[in-house]
Amino acid sequence: MNLSRPLLAPLKYVFRIWLKLRRLLPKEKCRTFGTPDPKGWRRIEKVYVINLDRQRNRWAEMERELRHVVDVSGLELANLTERFSAVDARHIAEMPPYDADVDPFYTLEDQLFVEPQPRALPDRLQLERPIPMTLPEIAVALSHIGVWRRIAKGEQDYGLVLEDDVWFQHGFARYIEQVWRELMPHDQRKDPFDILYLSYKEVKHGAQKNLLSENVFRPVRGLWYLSGYVLSRGGAMKILRRLPCRGPVDLWMNHQFQTLSVRATRRPIIAQRLDGESTNSYSILPVLNGIGVIDSERASLFQIRPTERPVFAFGPENSGLSSLAMALSMLGYRCCSDLRELPECEYRNLLSGSADRIFDAYVNIGSLAEKARELSQLYPCAKFIATTSQGAAVNDISMDSIGDMTASVAVLHSDEANKWRILCEHLKCAPPVCSFPKITDHGQRRVLDVRPDSDRVGAKKTPKRDRSPWVIESCRGWKGIHTAPANRAQTSGEAYVTIKDSIEDPSDPELWSLRDDTFTGNLGLFRPLNVVFRAGGGAALNVRKESLGVRDYSAASICSCSRYLFGRFEVVIQPTNVPGVVTGFFLHRDSPRQEIDIEIAGNRPDRLLANVFYNPGDEGARYDYGYRGAPTQVELGFDASRSAHSFAIEWERSEIRWLVDGRLVHSRVNWDPTPIPHLPMTLNVNTWPSSSKELAGRLNVRLLPTTTVVESIAVNATLLKAGSSQARGLHACDTVGQ
Repeated sequence: MNLSRPLLAPLKYVFRIWLKLRRLLPKEKCRTFGTPDPKGWRRIEKVYVINLDRQRNRWAEMERELRHVVDVSGLELANLTERFSAVDARHIAEMPPYDADVDPFYTLEDQLFVEPQPRALPDRLQLERPIPMTLPEIAVALSHIGVWRRIAKGEQDYGLVLEDDVWFQHGFARYIEQVWRELMPHDQRKDPFDILYLSYKEVKHGAQKNLLSENVFRPVRGLWYLSGYVLSRGGAMKILRRLPCRGPVDLWMNHQFQTLSVRATRRPIIAQRLDGESTNSYSILPVLNGIGVIDSERASLFQIRPTERPVFAFGPENSGLSSLAMALSMLGYRCCSDLRELPECEYRNLLSGSADRIFDAYVNIGSLAEKARELSQLYPCAKFIATTSQGAAVNDISMDSIGDMTASVAVLHSDEANKWRILCEHLKCAPPVCSFPKITDHGQRRVLDVRPDSDRVGAKKTPKRDRSPWVIESCRGWKGIHTAPANRAQTSGEAYVTIKDSIEDPSDPELWSLRDDTFTGNLGLFRPLNVVFRAGGGAALNVRKESLGVRDYSAASICSCSRYLFGRFEVVIQPTNVPGVVTGFFLHRDSPRQEIDIEIAGNRPDRLLANVFYNPGDEGARYDYGYRGAPTQVELGFDASRSAHSFAIEWERSEIRWLVDGRLVHSRVNWDPTPIPHLPMTLNVNTWPSSSKELAGRLNVRLLPTTTVVESIAVNATLLKAGSSQARGLHACDTVGQ
């Protein structure tokens, strides 16, 4: 936020008073700093402060700041600190040429990778036009590179790197110790990270990230500043091998996240000072001003709906229409695709120009193919896309109907090398990080009437759902889209399998893996020892109260070692009834996250929670938004914890069904309220203590340990063989989701 001078002056005064008062408090003791102890506890052994020779006043302030924290032996951090003489921009006479350390030119495309600006995207020339770094930006980059070389050649495992305009947040020592415990592996010979961000500013409305523990996340992109971070010696060597630095150093670091082990504290614990003026100048600001973008003041890509809408796309068979529909979904569009006709209510609203439409993108809809001109008149701002198959001309029917609206039409050839560029320039949005999806065209599917579930058990309740382009809010009269089942040919990478397992052989590595990780929201750590196989078949999954470092409870989880794509999955299980403990039977994947759940909370064992998480993309796309999904509570009419019952998920391309003891209790079709997950997933059974009182109530520790009994698991589904195109990506046992 830009502060006016009248407001900034008193703020600086208050900040200075706060720093003086804070120094009256007892010094914070932090055992994360100092020399390693005999047991091998590795610590941050060196602090480097980057400081200009002509700004000794800042160095004096940093020395006072570093005396506020002491290491495990009682020494102030100032005793571990080395001042690093920063490169002065005034000593750089002119723009230096490209060298092994710094490439002084970058592009707007590099900037938009870190912070997408959905409301404005320049044309092709502007996107690729070189932007020269300012001399201060070059000096800052060279200063950090100098420190990296110092760490790489040193003997210390970890160094803390600080710029000279920072201060430690109150409680810094306590917080970084907790972070260190969560990061440090049991095997101290392993490096848990290359770089750990302690000070940063996220892009507007949040960086793209994956939570790893209560206080640590792995950023995918979207972190500004590089003013306070811990760097390992190995990490310094890796970064130096990635040189030259292309553009401002904090921007360039975001481009290295995929090749480095990067971690960040859940909240910044080192802050920028408010009582000094920045000596830096930013080369990107004139460019952003020139295209009407205010730096860091716009919503991020998935927090707002796209501005260029509606979108209509037409083309011949096998011209990439299904891939285009998925790409539009990845850009945040709510996209309806590959249908002979729209549901009646949506068709009526669309052709009447009503704002009560469910969707804002329509791809390969047969009933709209001859109405492009009418749609362009109803929606003057609409965007049209024509797809063509490899080597073919633009589809004559779609282009004739679109007529002379050349400014609103983009042509996307199936063999185009850079589809994201053409699509995103047409729609004025920034491209995602991942590659353009490659999906076999579905063709136009026939829409069926959504049948009523006359055999449902009990009443339903809809808890709060995530706000997302891929979750439809409650809409009167909307029942989703039910399509006729497709005749899906089996590929060489697939095999239909039937498994009926009474969980008798715990050593069989072909079927199951016992997890030893955890996830956000789980108060426990999954431990293989908490799965006890019973004589005669079945397994007991236990939750216990025990301190395990990162967690104070232990839990149990069984995960399939294979991934499945559509089928029937059934478990015979007796869940626990301890409040705060959740029993789950579900299908799950990451990148993108998709999930189909059955959950029974210990405080309400007479109720089943059916849930779906959907994020768009092809294999490897890093879409993991949403923490509630789209849950529905179903009253069972009995207490499931009293005896074992059968719970099943039937997952098809166009429908998901949840069954209890053979009876249908809930079903969903496409867009009711989410699309149907379309990528292979692992099968999981678990029990765990939840941090959410809303989900499972307050954890009743006095009733622990508690047990969930799994009698058998049955699978009738398509198995994705290892090495097939759809099976590539994360191994089943590497997933870290719920």
